[in-house]
Amino acid sequence: MKSSIKLTLLSAIAATSLLVSCTPGEKGAVVGGAIGAGTGALIGDGTGALIGGAVGAVAGSAIAKNKAKKKYYGY
Repeated sequence: MKSSIKLTLLSAIAATSLLVSCTPGEKGAVVGGAIGAGTGALIGDGTGALIGGAVGAVAGSAIAKNKAKKKYYGY
């Protein structure tokens, strides 16, 4: 039990450190994919997680790029 918690925590730290040098679009794709896959797994089965992850990655990337553009250009 304790080793699985340590492994999960270590994995989360490693994943977070990999996102430091990513562009906003890449970060949005990772976050959106994770949220979509989790939602798809809860709603459906393995196929739902796959479809949810793909849709979430595309949507997350588009949303993050749009937010970054608005922040940079001010509109």
